[in-house]
Amino acid sequence: MSYTNGLDKPSDYFNTKLYTGTEVSGNSIAGVGFEPDFIWIKNRTDVSNHNLYDSVRGGNGTSHYFLKSNLLNAEGTNTSALLTIDSDGFTLGDGNEVNGSGDNMVSWNWLASNTTASNTDGSITSTVSANTTSGFSIVSWSGTGSNGTIGHGLGDTPSLMIIKNRNNIGEWRVWNSTFNADQYLYLNRTDAVATQSTLFNSTLPTSSVISVGTSGDINSSGRTYIAYCFAEKKGFSKFGSYTGNGSTDGTFVYTGFKPAFVTLKVSSTTGDWQTYDNKRAGYNDANYRLKPSTNEAEVTTSPIDILSNGFKVRASGGSFNGSGNTYIYMAFASNPFVTSTGIPTTAR
Repeated sequence: MSYTNGLDKPSDYFNTKLYTGTEVSGNSIAGVGFEPDFIWIKNRTDVSNHNLYDSVRGGNGTSHYFLKSNLLNAEGTNTSALLTIDSDGFTLGDGNEVNGSGDNMVSWNWLASNTTASNTDGSITSTVSANTTSGFSIVSWSGTGSNGTIGHGLGDTPSLMIIKNRNNIGEWRVWNSTFNADQYLYLNRTDAVATQSTLFNSTLPTSSVISVGTSGDINSSGRTYIAYCFAEKKGFSKFGSYTGNGSTDGTFVYTGFKPAFVTLKVSSTTGDWQTYDNKRAGYNDANYRLKPSTNEAEVTTSPIDILSNGFKVRASGGSFNGSGNTYIYMAFASNPFVTSTGIPTTAR
């Protein structure tokens, strides 16, 4: 088995960066390894909101627009948040949510194209920054209030989409490839999977467009929207579902690579989203977790082990391994299980 398209080094496209806050404006965080197009920041130490930034929404000239995964709020901007996106990272203001004094911070960073383009593949013109190698695009559009389609620029069918109304209060909607065309989860809530025909117009995404209905959370006239779209790429990303067994000898999920990042959510019942990475703690039995649906500080109990070819659940809680429950997940690679040179990787 081999991996092509330059994905032997996944950190060229996704990387977790840890840093310590200073609460001093102008704190420059370098070492991401690329100019990130999508930056997700969380204060690990304090009860604090998640902050999400991207290069397509940009900023107002003095700081970048933020959205918060645990809140309904419209996007905002202030000079206490993220000031600039830089060639190897980003520069921060003095706010506690992104730069708390002495606090442990984490940022998850994705590369798109570092540029934007107008996309007319759909009936609604979109602005897109797409990386077809890693299968990630950022898509912005203005709603019409009528059923339509929107070009996403991936060249492959999305396996996961995260969508938010930018300029009004509204729910975060998440679609996973294990869902049908009317199903979704909320990123900001603990709800089980739900159904709404006016969200995606009862139409699955294609290799060129996503379909939108008339829901105010996705396509209301006069409102603007942002979507983070992911297509599965062998050796780099994996999106799917698993069934819990309620045991401390839990389900093993094969990804085909050593994960650098895993987010999961129980979809068949209520439960928080859970996010793990290979930088915080950095070893099994201590893979710290954060919850995108809440403002909680980092939790130091470890329900999963990160392995060379996937992850294994090691606890029986309903949020990650309830017996018979269904869970969706998204994972990005630290290393492919076998590189294009034929060298296998190992578990931590």
